[in-house]
Amino acid sequence: MEELLTVAAVARRLGIAPATLRTWDRRYGLGPSNHEAGSHRRYCPEDLAKLTVMRRLISAGVSPADASAQALLHKGKVKIEQFTSTCRECDETIDAIVHAANALDRPLVETFLRNEIEENGVIDAWKSVFVPVLVRVGKEWAETGTGIEVEHMLTEIIKRILRETMVEIKKPINAHPVLLASVGEEMHTIPLHALAAALAERSIETNFLGARTPLEALSGMITRSAPPAVFLWAQLPQNAHAKFIQDIPAIRPAPRIILGGPGWAKITCENAVVASGIESACDEIAQAVGA
Repeated sequence: MEELLTVAAVARRLGIAPATLRTWDRRYGLGPSNHEAGSHRRYCPEDLAKLTVMRRLISAGVSPADASAQALLHKGKVKIEQFTSTCRECDETIDAIVHAANALDRPLVETFLRNEIEENGVIDAWKSVFVPVLVRVGKEWAETGTGIEVEHMLTEIIKRILRETMVEIKKPINAHPVLLASVGEEMHTIPLHALAAALAERSIETNFLGARTPLEALSGMITRSAPPAVFLWAQLPQNAHAKFIQDIPAIRPAPRIILGGPGWAKITCENAVVASGIESACDEIAQAVGA
């Protein structure tokens, strides 16, 4: 016996409103295949597969009319890859990821983001897709006051995917790991995850201290690990204190201090280099380790 699902159950699985299901049935013919007049609507697994195709194609930026035409022809199980392959240009990919994120379609978002890294590398994926997606979602939340859950979900997905790309470096080119940290009370760490993943692609090993790194922790790591380079991230000006540059321990050889993030805009220091972006930061660190 096939499992038959109610409208409410299908709506929960797809993450859409029951009214949307009824609209798709009325407008596109995507309703229960064995529905009888006067009886409750019940969807079989084949119906659910077609509806999944419909929703994911719409999430990928396909118009509802075209999505329904493809969904009605669908047979068998649903593979996420068939939706991600429809987007080729960066703008289309960004739109598709934002649509999927707003639909809370985590598997589709993850597949898009992983494909970007696999096809284009961390730096290009970060600059061309990841950052624009984060900006779009953040802007939508700021303008409408809704969708904070989308931003949080997307942030955690991106962090996890970037960490996944950081496979163990069997032969790092640096004898001592590079140190990465968000200083002061800085909570933004996604750029650090992106930088660590980009450096891993170059076989550069890192120590990741993450958010809210105090001067004491930074000093202790520098003294004990003797990093060839130290990257300090500050998104907000109130976290970009000169003490993180001037008051760290003096070791030999002295590490190259690299600053990243808009928070450092008003800080000038002869002992530090300001990176204009992830590519600049990678180049500075690569030079420090002799790559």
